[in-house]
Amino acid sequence: MDVEARTSAGSLRGARLRLSAAFWRRPWLKLLALLLPPVAAFGLVYVTSLGALLASAFWSSDAFTAKVIHSWSLTQFRAIFSLSDPTYLRIAIRTVLIAAAVTVTDAVLAFPIAYYMARLATRRMRSLLFVLILLPLWSSYLVRIYSWTTILSKTGPLNWLLNGLGLPDTHLAYTNWAMWIVFSYVWLPFMILPIYTAIERVPGNFFEASADLGARGPRTFRSVLLPLVFPAIVAGSIFTFSLTLGDYITPLLVGGPGSLLIGNIVYENSSTNLAFAAAFAVVPIGVMGVYLAIARRLGAFEAV
Repeated sequence: MDVEARTSAGSLRGARLRLSAAFWRRPWLKLLALLLPPVAAFGLVYVTSLGALLASAFWSSDAFTAKVIHSWSLTQFRAIFSLSDPTYLRIAIRTVLIAAAVTVTDAVLAFPIAYYMARLATRRMRSLLFVLILLPLWSSYLVRIYSWTTILSKTGPLNWLLNGLGLPDTHLAYTNWAMWIVFSYVWLPFMILPIYTAIERVPGNFFEASADLGARGPRTFRSVLLPLVFPAIVAGSIFTFSLTLGDYITPLLVGGPGSLLIGNIVYENSSTNLAFAAAFAVVPIGVMGVYLAIARRLGAFEAV
């Protein structure tokens, strides 16, 4: 019995040594063994569900029973992009425009903050700013939305301050302007962090060389800093643009009757008209596919 146990242990040890030697001779095999389980899980969960979504977009639903009819057609896409009844087309365009406006706003706001943190702030001030930027992310998303609902309401702090200064009410509550403000606030940290990282990596002697060549601040910003940081801006825009594109909670709580976005239509039709909801969900996927292709050409993936 002891001989058999020793023989089995020796065989197991030999198998381990052969496997270890195979990994040592072929590094790609070790990489494959490490990546195969998560990639397989990703493919099973995400790619399969995405494929089911794309397939459902070409089906139809029974108007009476809401049962999905597995017959291939472009009916849902014709309804979305119909020019005779452009309701859903307007919603798609509104969603893209608000996402673009939020992205531009966050880029404009994030750049001076990131520059101050990377180049001018002391270590203690930089740490404090990091805490202030990241602290809202530790709180609930709904808490931040309801906080802004209170701020922008007719009797909220904003109108109270304006009335104290002798100015009229803003009437921002439940409008597209309110959505723009809330989206810009909520996603701002996702723009600040990549820009800060990119500015911090720019060598200081680049600015000294620009000054020695006679360039003033605006010319240095335009010709030296902005080209080096631009990929990081595009990288941050991937987050702000995509997160705005797919959000449906903020329009529901902050926006008005004319503030529906793609996410709201998908959510409303997910139980009654699954095929239409799937078809409309394909629209932001296609938009983000084009956006990511452009971002890749601009070198944004190296800055993520």
